[in-house]
Amino acid sequence: MNDSNIPQTDQLIKPLVTAFFDEQTNTYSYIVQDPLSKACAIVDPVLNFDYPSGTTSYEGADAIIAAVKQQGLQTEWIIETHAHADHLSAAPYIKQALGGKIAIGEKITTVQKTFGKLFNDGPGFARDGSQFDYLFKENETYKIGHLTATALYTPGHTPACMSHIIGDAIFVGDTIFMPDGGTARADFPGGDAAELYRSIHKILSLPGHYRIFVCHDYAPNDREYACETTVADQLKHNIHVKEGISLEEFVSMRRARDKTLGMPRLILPSLQVNIRAGNMPEPEDNGLVYLKLPVNAFK
Repeated sequence: MNDSNIPQTDQLIKPLVTAFFDEQTNTYSYIVQDPLSKACAIVDPVLNFDYPSGTTSYEGADAIIAAVKQQGLQTEWIIETHAHADHLSAAPYIKQALGGKIAIGEKITTVQKTFGKLFNDGPGFARDGSQFDYLFKENETYKIGHLTATALYTPGHTPACMSHIIGDAIFVGDTIFMPDGGTARADFPGGDAAELYRSIHKILSLPGHYRIFVCHDYAPNDREYACETTVADQLKHNIHVKEGISLEEFVSMRRARDKTLGMPRLILPSLQVNIRAGNMPEPEDNGLVYLKLPVNAFK
């Protein structure tokens, strides 16, 4: 299957993909390299954060930086698939070390307005996406070396989610998991289960051999952690959206399941940082940075 509304990428150029796993947040980050050059993009990098002590560290980001430098790669993009609610972004730290543009989908402004209000950020917090170097538009194509990539708008988990088609690889963020993991939740502010179903089927309308790289894996049934599958495998085996599961069935399942889920452990610090493109709020007059904890905000 193929959706004629999705721009075609360089299907014959297969990007080289290196995965990095953060076990604390079950998050996969990626280096995506053009095999015909040294150009690369980095997708969804994680900043290590110890919540009880409020301490940041850089083990995961440093591993990505070391790999890029070791291979002599040139970082053109640092891509966020959405404003993550389960980990803090290391994008500014990586940009400082490697260069590249920090980019996200243009609907980040919707998320900034919602959570800027929740955290009572004043007029000093811009809600226009200007904290990022670049905002992708729906179906926009861009280059990573010789590779042509496409930013595919895939809302539902959040209103600002984008998947990225790079050659024969798709980086799906928090839309779909490995086939035995199903799909992402759709109960965050601005989320919508029906919209998530339609977004996933945009992805699953692509050629069956396309590789899908997930942002999270929770290793159900004690299997090994995994990050790569295919469109065909998802259509055949995904427990939530395989062929034959209707929109109505999915929405009913997703809403019932979401009611059983607690909030992600790092949602409040993550969103305060990630709506700022991975930057912390401004220090207060004592030189310290503070993250807010709104009480009963999700009651």
